[in-house]
Amino acid sequence: MVRVGILGQGYVGLPLAIEAAKVGFQVFGYDKNSNLISDLMIGKTNLPDLNSNEIKDLIKQHSYIPSSNPTVLSDCEIFVICVPTPLDLNNNPDLSYLEEAVQIIVKYVKNDALIINESTSYPGTLRDFIKPKLEKSSKFSFTFAAAPERIDPANRDWSITNTPRVISGLTESATESAFKFYTKFCKSVILASSPEVAEASKLFENTFRLVNISLMNELSEITNALGFSAVEVIKAAATKPFGFVPFFPSIGIGGHCIPIDPTYLSFVAEKVGYRSEFITLANKINSSRPKTIAKSIQSIMGGDLSDKKIQIAGIAYKQNVSDMRESPTPILIRELKKLGAKSISWCDPLVKFYNGEQSVPLNSKIDLGLIISPHNEIDFTIWKNSETRVLDLSVGNRNLGWPKFF
Repeated sequence: MVRVGILGQGYVGLPLAIEAAKVGFQVFGYDKNSNLISDLMIGKTNLPDLNSNEIKDLIKQHSYIPSSNPTVLSDCEIFVICVPTPLDLNNNPDLSYLEEAVQIIVKYVKNDALIINESTSYPGTLRDFIKPKLEKSSKFSFTFAAAPERIDPANRDWSITNTPRVISGLTESATESAFKFYTKFCKSVILASSPEVAEASKLFENTFRLVNISLMNELSEITNALGFSAVEVIKAAATKPFGFVPFFPSIGIGGHCIPIDPTYLSFVAEKVGYRSEFITLANKINSSRPKTIAKSIQSIMGGDLSDKKIQIAGIAYKQNVSDMRESPTPILIRELKKLGAKSISWCDPLVKFYNGEQSVPLNSKIDLGLIISPHNEIDFTIWKNSETRVLDLSVGNRNLGWPKFF
């Protein structure tokens, strides 16, 4: 049985570990978060796409071994790196988690191995960052491949198994080994000509989304000034059967991909002397969105928020997930407070606790309700029955009982 070590058991690493274990690999899922590992040992996870009983069964069969002890990785033949790659305080790529993962492999590997990087990063990361560090510090022989993750939490239609996977190795043998690994549980594996192409494709996928969502956010400001709905315009435009892809306005973009990946692309562009004007403008529009929305809310409420009770439904970045990474909702709350709002509560049964505050049930005795991430667990009946004033700021065209804000 081939032993696979997966470094990182979060939104990317855990689903990968489960799928690999299901098809016959013995998977060692390492994460330094001991609380997360303790939960996994009893089948508990906050990822909406995974089955608790399935996790427990795989653990009982010793097909999946979650651990916060990196020594479990020692005899693995394949290492897959699935760690966060955020931005630092200067808005530059932060590869510290990737560095830590590489050092763990160096310390505990005991044989030749295939190293696969799924963590999103700029083109050249595998060749110029991971490979030199491993080869400099280890006596073993490694092959290297890139296979950028394409996880979309809570997406019931697209998962690891049916989402096409783009891969490429630094050598032909690495590509063949990675292809053999992923085709065990992925229906479609696409070979790129180089790891740099694979790495860049992931960045561009989300740059495409950032630019288009930011464009729709700008459209909503234009249509608001003109007195009609941007969502209605987008729905009408989407009836064209070619040449148009619908995106919808929001209070800002959250999650681990869209707010981050384009900056990795602009970072590597600047390294070769090119400045990306589109990415810069899209980031500017997106980052200003919560402030713009807050001012609109203030205007709608008569220009004074000081004595208004406001409640927010769903503070996570996306419907039906608990992920708060890069969520624009805390920024919106901060902007509303700057404008004088003192009483702001929130209801999010998935997040429950955040920044020293706690989720509370929806309340009818408020002046304004804001719907941002309408999780299925949130019942809006109390607001409907009490005829609470509500602004629907959620993404998309789903009708929740109130007109769309955008």
